[in-house]
Formats: sequence, structure tokens, C-alpha cells
Amino acid sequence: MAAIPIIVKHQGTKYDVEVDPESTGEIFKFQIFSLTGVEPERQKILIKGGQLKNDTPMSKFGFKPGQSIMMLGTPGTAANEVLSRPKEKIKFVEDMTEAEAARQVGAIPAGLANLGNTCYLNSTLQTLRAIPELQKALKKYEPQTTGATGVVPQLDLTRQLRDLYKYMSATQQAYIPHGFLASLRTAFPQFAERARNGHGFAQQDAEEAWSQIVTQLRQTLRVKNTPESADASFIDKYMSGEFTSELECDEPAAKEGGESSVTSKETFLKLNCHIDANTNHLRDGIAKGLSEKLEKKSEVLDRDAVYTKTSKISRLPKYLTVHFVRFFWKRETQKKAKIMRKVTFPHELDLVEFCDDKLKSMLVPVRDKVREVKKDEEDIERARKRRKRNAAGEDIADVPGGKGNKKDDKKASAKKAGTSADGDVEMTETYKTDAEIDAERDAALLAAKKELHALINPELADDDGANQSGLYELRGVVTHQGASADSGHYTAYVKKSAQVDSKTGKRKEEDGKWWWFNDDKVSDVTSDKIDALAGGGESHSALILLYCAIPLPSAEGTIE
Repeated sequence: MAAIPIIVKHQGTKYDVEVDPESTGEIFKFQIFSLTGVEPERQKILIKGGQLKNDTPMSKFGFKPGQSIMMLGTPGTAANEVLSRPKEKIKFVEDMTEAEAARQVGAIPAGLANLGNTCYLNSTLQTLRAIPELQKALKKYEPQTTGATGVVPQLDLTRQLRDLYKYMSATQQAYIPHGFLASLRTAFPQFAERARNGHGFAQQDAEEAWSQIVTQLRQTLRVKNTPESADASFIDKYMSGEFTSELECDEPAAKEGGESSVTSKETFLKLNCHIDANTNHLRDGIAKGLSEKLEKKSEVLDRDAVYTKTSKISRLPKYLTVHFVRFFWKRETQKKAKIMRKVTFPHELDLVEFCDDKLKSMLVPVRDKVREVKKDEEDIERARKRRKRNAAGEDIADVPGGKGNKKDDKKASAKKAGTSADGDVEMTETYKTDAEIDAERDAALLAAKKELHALINPELADDDGANQSGLYELRGVVTHQGASADSGHYTAYVKKSAQVDSKTGKRKEEDGKWWWFNDDKVSDVTSDKIDALAGGGESHSALILLYCAIPLPSAEGTIE
């Protein structure tokens, strides 16, 4: 069958194209691509009120010589790029040093060798390594002289942690943490306890190791907001929160006698999740930990009385540690027994309800706007995915932008007059391209992110080590397998960070996967593995959770 000459109009230009009736829409699109530079997937060719699909035979339309059709769409950025020689010489993995290979995108991070019941320490170190600000601060750390601290530099725990992370970042092999372990056992002799059977060292509690390391860092590791500002403790800035607590006597006689409640402020380095027969979710355990009974002498009653201490959070840190209180001392066995109960925990944690009124008033507007923006992002992404599916041949009638949305509702019904090649007046309609629709939605989303930034309270904005929305995302989990703290096995899960695009310098989207650190063995797992760590038996269950404040946009609406 002979080819039929037709005219394709695009952005004010007319192109003469010969249509082979035996070909398909896909082949026709490549013909248009060779003339206009608009990629086939970005073309919207309108024929008889519909959009040309790839698998549609061109004979279906019964084209007549000289007939005009319209094509919408613009070339993608890739079409405008000019091929050029790479600025940097390409280096293959086989030619890289061990350190260079370890820094490549997707490289498996280094594990830690088990030196005999040291899995509790390995899992703790791997999870703390998930804090980028900690690694940055450690790189700048310089130990003081022996005379100033009384500690030999080689046994300085903070220095050993600095060197440990430095060596780990330069290899993909399992690293042996001899220096750090020796420093830890010198600073805290409890970790040098020998096993009861006389063979090697005893197993220890990962939570105790975590607490002691964090306490030591709090004393030694300092940071500055600006070169002119006074230095502050890294832990106080990024990992410590504040309680506002009220202590009140339970007995009415004390209040009638004139005894009033006492309000105080205190710092916390972790939130405890207390577990009993009614604890099913992390929220239940945290709520229990914020209200406690204690006995002390009442000056009014002149005797011991029961008091209730109620705490509200008045500062949330950027990095929040949550401890599942699963171990308790059991007299019968003279061991720390484990509470096996299943307690679920979320990947996104909202702590606004546990804050005092002042902090809550600062966080609620930001939190609500964050959720609104997140919903808009999800809606936009869903619409884009639908359009991709529709481009593959599915029904597009009900998809925004699928057949093109009319630019103005009032003008949509009015047809735009034009003059064809033979002088006849033809009627056409103006549609928005997918690119135009995406641009409008992206602009609206950017405006919403700028509004979000404007909602951040100035007091919180000045405290870059604090959470400014009340929302957290889960970044690390220390797990325990077994029936007691003195036995069993510890491992760690750390969420993979988004990779940085080498061209734009911006972070890509995370793939949702996690690294599982089982001493020297490192593998990647999907997020459903994390959901299975709620407990309920002797299998791996979460003991420590590390949450990070969700990132918020800057004044320009961008998120680093």
C-alpha cells in the first residue's frame, strides 16, 4: 500500500510526513522524533479527538493526502544534551584501591569481627555510625594531653571511636575493633567481666554499652554552631531531650495541709518503653514510662507517702533513642530474664502527644503541614505512574492529563480557529501537555514547602539539634535473640541512606532497604524484615530503636 503524505503541526511549524498505512503508531512516533526531536514517550498526537497509541495500526485512521494533525510535547533535557568527553577519567572497580571501592555507590559497608561475646558492642557501634553528624564531629576531634584528662590518648574512648569509624569507611572487609574494645574495658571494667565457665569474656547488655558510650561522648565530644560561638556537648545538642516533670503527693491530706506540687526540669538521653501485660505498641510503653509512682517523705505529713511523677517532653532531640525495657533481674536464676511479649513499633513516630503545651503549640502546625505536603507528593507520584501505564495502552479517559486538560474551563468549550493549507477554516482545541501539568503541580508543591518552612517556630529554628515537627523516621535497630541479657546474640539493622547524584549533588530517593549487620556478615534486607522484630519469642526482637527527625524544607522549599 502506497504511503500517504500528511502534515503534522507542532509549535507553529508544519512538517511533511509520509504515513505507511501498514505501520503502527510507534513507528510513526519515531518518524516525528526524527523531525522534531521530541521523544516518542513525550509525544501526544491527537487524531479524531483521541490520542495515538503505540500499537494502533495507522490504516485505522483512513488518512487523506494533505490532511493535517497536531502533535503536542516538548523534548526532554536528555535530547538537548551534547555528547562530550568525561571530565574525569573512568576508573574500573578492579583498578580502585580498597578505600576507593568502599566509597562507591552501593558498596557494602564494613562489618565488625566478633572477639568473643562482643556482638553487643558490634551492634551498638554499627547503629551509632548511622548518625552523620556524629561521624562529622568525630573527624574534628583531637584528644587532650594526658595531663589535662588523666587518660592516656591511646585509651581515649572518643579517639578510639573516631579511628574505628575512619578505618571502617576505608574498607569493605570485616574490621577487628581491638583498640576500641580495650579502651571500653579500661573505662568501664564491667565489660571486662569473665564468663562463668571460665572461658573468655561474658556476654553483656547492648543497652548498657550504648548508654556508657553515649555518656562518655557527652563529656568529651564538643561542637560549635559557628566559629565564634561557645562549644557545646554533641550529645546535648543532637541526642538529649528535656522533661518538664511534676511531682505530687497522692494523699489528699498532704494537699489539704498546704503541700503543693513540685515542677522540675531534667535531661533524658533515651525514652524507655516499659512492657507489661497491657503493652501492645511502642506508644503504650512510652506513656507508661512518663508516669511513675515513688515513695518519699512528706514534710506536711511527717512520714513516707506515695507520690506520682508525671513527665511531659519540653525538648525533642534530632536523634531519639528508644529503649525497650525487656530485661529484668530474676532472683531464681540470678540472671537478667527477658520479657518476650510482642510490642510493635512504627517506621514513622509521632511524639507530639507526649509534649508539654508550649512545645506542642510549636510542633502541631508544622506536623500537620508536613502530612499535607506528603499527601500531595504521593498524589502527584500516583498520577505520574497512572499516565505511564496509560501510555502503554490502558484507558486514559479518567486520568488527569491523559488526554490533556483544557487550559481554561471557560475557553475550553470555545474552539480556536485556524487556517489550513487549502484556505479552509479548521477548528482545534488547546490542551495542556503532561509536562505543563507536572510543572503546575510541582510549582504548587514548592509553594507548599515554602509555607511549611515559614511555620517553623523561630525558637526551634535556632536549635538545629532539635526536632522541629515532632515526627521521626526509624533509622536503626539493635536486636537481641535469646532468653536473657547474659546470653543470646545481638545484631543491628541500619536503613540505607539515599545516594547523592554525582551530576546535581542532590540526594536521590531511598530504596527503602536496610543493612543487616550480623558481626562480620553484612547483607541487605527489605523493610518487612524490620516489621518482624516486634518480638513474641526468643527470636530477634528490637531492644534499641534509633529515630531521626524527618527532614524539613529550607526557605527555598528544598530538602537537603
